Amino acid sequence: MGQQNKEQNNGRDFVLGSLIGGLVGAAVALLFAPKSGRELRENINQSSGELRERAGEWKDVAYEKGGEWKDRAVESSSHLTKSVSEKSQEWSGLMKDKVKNIRTNEEDEAERAAQEVAEAIEEAAQELERQQDSTTSTNI
Repeated sequence: MGQQNKEQNNGRDFVLGSLIGGLVGAAVALLFAPKSGRELRENINQSSGELRERAGEWKDVAYEKGGEWKDRAVESSSHLTKSVSEKSQEWSGLMKDKVKNIRTNEEDEAERAAQEVAEAIEEAAQELERQQDSTTSTNI
């Protein structure tokens, strides 16, 4: 396994060295080419013009892609805002229903408690009447 990695690294190093050597050779060939200064300047100007055109094209593509990404972000944001708003309204409605049910249950419980108290008072009044009746019948 170590031998295979070493061979791969040697192959990469060779390719990298060949590329760098080719670039350096091309640059030296341009500098020492038998062209007049005028021809060399024209070539440099032409190359720089081509590079400017490419940069302009890349800039246009970047603006276009940036606009597309912005539109996607706005659309996603809008969709997310709408979704959050809908969920918020849904939860708000559910909470209102729960509170209403709690209040209704509390009112029902209060009504039952009041009824129980009234029944207890009535029973106490009846018991009191019975005691008075029994006291009256004992006194006679």
